[in-house]
Amino acid sequence: MVAIKKVLTASAIAGIAVLQGCKAPAPTAAPVVTVPVATAEAASLENNLVLSAEFRPFQEVDVMAKVAGYVRAINVDIGSHVQQNAVLATLEVPEIQDDVAKARAGVAAAEANVITAQAAIQRAQAGANIASLSFQRIKDVAARDQGLVPRQEIDVAQSKQLESSAQLAGANSSLRAAEQQKLQAESEYARTVTMMQYATIRAPFTGVVTKRFANTGSMIQAGTSSQTQAMPVVTLAQNDRLRLTLPIPVNAVSDVRDGQTVDVEVGSLHRTLQGKVSRTADSIQMATRTMNTEVDVPNPDGSLVPGMYAEVHLHLANRPAALSVPLDAVDGLGTSVQQVYTVRDGVIHQVSVKVGLQTANRVEILSGLNTGDKVIVGRHTGLSDGQKVDPQPAAYESATSH
Repeated sequence: MVAIKKVLTASAIAGIAVLQGCKAPAPTAAPVVTVPVATAEAASLENNLVLSAEFRPFQEVDVMAKVAGYVRAINVDIGSHVQQNAVLATLEVPEIQDDVAKARAGVAAAEANVITAQAAIQRAQAGANIASLSFQRIKDVAARDQGLVPRQEIDVAQSKQLESSAQLAGANSSLRAAEQQKLQAESEYARTVTMMQYATIRAPFTGVVTKRFANTGSMIQAGTSSQTQAMPVVTLAQNDRLRLTLPIPVNAVSDVRDGQTVDVEVGSLHRTLQGKVSRTADSIQMATRTMNTEVDVPNPDGSLVPGMYAEVHLHLANRPAALSVPLDAVDGLGTSVQQVYTVRDGVIHQVSVKVGLQTANRVEILSGLNTGDKVIVGRHTGLSDGQKVDPQPAAYESATSH
């Protein structure tokens, strides 16, 4: 029994030795991940919107004739520069000339009727005075010497007085009617003279003739109705100032304001001009989600021609010294929660931030970071708060430092 116990003890010791010899080695520490970082620093940020547009005349109109007639003379051609109220063409309208003569005669007749009515008033006034005086005398005699004047004579004198007063009132009414007829005749004369003036077609504003539709002897119809097929005489455009109509996206509408200066780049002329936002539609087009905005560009030398294309650079925002980080350092852009991963002493810290102006490469940080903080850029997959990492400057940070 003693021998058996010794054998078992030896076997147990040998088994323990074998188990100790087969024990697994201690696990090694996980490798530290290398991450690219950039520095939060002040930078000049600008948000520019570039849109293409076509120059159009500031105003353009088809000059129509108010009255129908034959072209007696046309004084302009395509390319003619005219001043406001300059004579473009003259029409021959004989019937209106006859109307003017007839209206002038009507005014003369009305003036004669007024003179006749005034003379009638004078006669009626004289008769009324005599009748009133006669009645008053007979009345006084009858009152002083009763029975001397028959009652019938008193009644006749009173009747003549009333009759003469009625005649005077009628004469006054005739004068007023004659004066109204004179006003009517003068109004008709003024109308015919005005219509005659329409036979002279003038430029409504200073501009250049871009089209001509009539020649000497052409029959011009009156363009007084939108349903007629009347042809204009010429087309006139104002080109000393041009318009550019821009479709502003809905997300930039709040940054556009009247009077805002814009840069207008004309590629065909290799020139960059300055214009101003002159007016906005104040309404979003539902089909395109844009708002039409017009920019006026001065063109005093006429070097810009309607139809040319231009690129318009709108400066929507400018931050000269804004704390910013690269765009790919922020998670959740465009959502209600934005965050970045900062690295301090080799450890990741997840930080919530508030962003402001965004450009093509950088984003403004309004809160959450300080100047000099290191933030991880690029993909953030697999990173977690409190993780140890090896921060290395991002490729563009190294290029900037050199």
